[in-house]
Amino acid sequence: MNAPAKPRLAVWKFASCDGCQLSLLDCEDELLAVADGVEIALFPEASSRMLPGPYDVSLVEGSITTAHDRERIQDVRAQSRLLVTIGACATAGGIQALRNLRDVEEWKRIVYARPDWIDSLATSTPIAAHVKVDYELRGCPVSKAQLLELLAALLAGRRPNVATSSVCEECKARGTACVLVAHGTPCLGPVTQAGCGAICPAYDRGCYGCFGPKETPNPAALSEQLLALGMDRAALGRFYRTFNAAAPAFGDEAQRHDPQP
Repeated sequence: MNAPAKPRLAVWKFASCDGCQLSLLDCEDELLAVADGVEIALFPEASSRMLPGPYDVSLVEGSITTAHDRERIQDVRAQSRLLVTIGACATAGGIQALRNLRDVEEWKRIVYARPDWIDSLATSTPIAAHVKVDYELRGCPVSKAQLLELLAALLAGRRPNVATSSVCEECKARGTACVLVAHGTPCLGPVTQAGCGAICPAYDRGCYGCFGPKETPNPAALSEQLLALGMDRAALGRFYRTFNAAAPAFGDEAQRHDPQP
């Protein structure tokens, strides 16, 4: 009697630094258990073995920044029963979405000796702007624990148990004093989704918002506190424009503090 076929997993890369794929490789012992539960059919970062689709689960890292990317993600979607975006680039356009605020053609002229060789769209956009996405896993990079929970849940056919609360709850859980209240350190923790373990506040630094906006954030209220602490509006706008600059909750709040023409 033949053993039942294992679910087929594919891992895809678009515009990104590969950090989220490395988080998967960093699972080490746990990755062996994952590999035992699925058939890793395509994962170029880890293996030259590349099997054709269809795939049961596709993990997609990176944002859409070229016309070729835009066509390729349609093909990935067509081959995938479930498509999961992993990381700030795939879920919000990534740090490269800062280009959305400027003239990309001017940057190409300044940076490259042959700008006519550069094939690039004017914007960096998340995967969900182009195809249906079944699950999103945030972070820069993603949390190893959340990634394993997501894969285990998909294999078991249940809903992933991934936190949608704020980094503040992680600070309280590990007994870290609030850097914003205790020291007046600017911190995006109250509006940022949990997942990092509040590592920056644990070292007396404010949260940089790597995991993007939490569920129902209130950045306007946080901004009032930061202004009261002496942060000027230009710095406040820059504060929201880092790894998740194009996430609507952060992008809209940053724009609210831009200098008026």
